Amino acid sequence: MMKTQHSTRQQKTITKADFFSKNTSVNRFIQLMLMAIFLALVTATHAEPKVPQITVYKSPTCGCCNKWIKHLETNGFKVKAHNKKDMRTIKQKADIKPELQSCHTAFIDGYYIEGHVPAKDIKRLLKEQPKDTAGLTVPGMPMGSPGMEGHRKDPYIVIKVKKDQSKQIYSQN
Repeated sequence: MMKTQHSTRQQKTITKADFFSKNTSVNRFIQLMLMAIFLALVTATHAEPKVPQITVYKSPTCGCCNKWIKHLETNGFKVKAHNKKDMRTIKQKADIKPELQSCHTAFIDGYYIEGHVPAKDIKRLLKEQPKDTAGLTVPGMPMGSPGMEGHRKDPYIVIKVKKDQSKQIYSQN
């Protein structure tokens, strides 16, 4: 014959106060989940906005263009580069006047970026989103601009070109 053992268990009624008391593991779990949700919300609202992809057209033999692309990537941009032998056509399609041109031309979020424009100015443009603006340019190839680092740093300006072709200084470097 088989003997069965009966254990006596005391039934305890658990009240809401007992269930959510500060000593329960359930309460600790809920506290941790709420903290995680709060941190996710704070991070999401204070995170820097994602920078869209920038498309760069450049000469296949230009070293400073590659250095400017590295400057952009270092500053969080996703770069899609295209080597073009005929950069004149790209600049004409973007309506970039000869006196505003440089070696490479990029496009981002409906704006053109001509030449060695610093990443901080591109980010500012994307944040401001001016509807009257065609693009930013650093005419020529000034020493000390991003991609043109070297033995000296010449002062240069970033020019904002409006859709009506009027210009204004965007930043001084």
